[in-house]
Amino acid sequence: MIKKIFLQIILVSAIASAQAAVSDISSMPGAFTRMGFGARGMGMGNAMSAVTEGSLVSYYNPALASFQQGNSFQTSYSILSLDRSLNFLNFTRNFEFGQKTDADGNIKPRSVAGISAGIINAGVSKIDARDNQGNKTGELSTTENQFFVAVANRFSDKLSIGLAFKFFYYKLYENVTSTGLGFDIGALYLLNDNITVSLMMSDINSKYEWDTGKIYGSRGNISKDKFPLLKKVGLSYKFKEPRIIAAVEFENSDGGTNILRAGGEYNIYENLFFRAGLDKLNLSNFDFPARPSFGFSYFRMAGAFNIGINYAFVIEPYSYGDQHIIGINVTF
Repeated sequence: MIKKIFLQIILVSAIASAQAAVSDISSMPGAFTRMGFGARGMGMGNAMSAVTEGSLVSYYNPALASFQQGNSFQTSYSILSLDRSLNFLNFTRNFEFGQKTDADGNIKPRSVAGISAGIINAGVSKIDARDNQGNKTGELSTTENQFFVAVANRFSDKLSIGLAFKFFYYKLYENVTSTGLGFDIGALYLLNDNITVSLMMSDINSKYEWDTGKIYGSRGNISKDKFPLLKKVGLSYKFKEPRIIAAVEFENSDGGTNILRAGGEYNIYENLFFRAGLDKLNLSNFDFPARPSFGFSYFRMAGAFNIGINYAFVIEPYSYGDQHIIGINVTF
């Protein structure tokens, strides 16, 4: 009986915290995977699916991996309210195969491929555990994780296609856990030296499968919670002077949302970058508050390593505190 009450407390808390009046997607599973990835992306409003420069991560588009220059390692830690946690880890690199000579006689790699692998970890701690009399008996916590690996290949100087495999693990309460497998597929096309267009489908087949038989025995059941399917189209424009990257992205989901994102990055001085963005502008429901963001990065060479410090500030509605994302990036 006590275990059943504990589980009901967690489930009711999760449902109550979702903003059902905002859109159906608020109460759909996998919300932690839709918050963004790292300080750079979140500082640019997560409008990153067509941005092919800097430190890249397949979270935003698996086709990006083939554009990574060298090797990139990045990690970020988030400071959130309400005893929540959100952490990121990623490694991306490219590979060059063979050689070819272009029309100008320059030798170039015949094919460029890339791989990107990472982890998103999220959770809630310090949840009161109480018995059926309302007496506190301890504390509970939940944790959600997404492990992903993506491969990409440039089929020409202009076109790249990538595929990502995503494994989910959710620990809700003691023996109540769930796993799942999903896929992302994305493409990038360089119209010219300045303009890049992206197409992507995210969370194909992503879902949680629950089996409560370990707690309730024969009264338990098996259920499935599907993630919303996301379809995205993006555009980025690179200015030479001043050195600015501007990006915009439109996302449609079967959760009843049509999201517009926009962001920019200004390389104001050598290794110093400033960013700003706007995320979650829901064109289907203007009562859904957008999330402005700001950030910066500073890089410094240390031998063969280019080490950067990243920070992003994201305004978060329905919370007494905003998001602070702090990260470290190393390219080599």
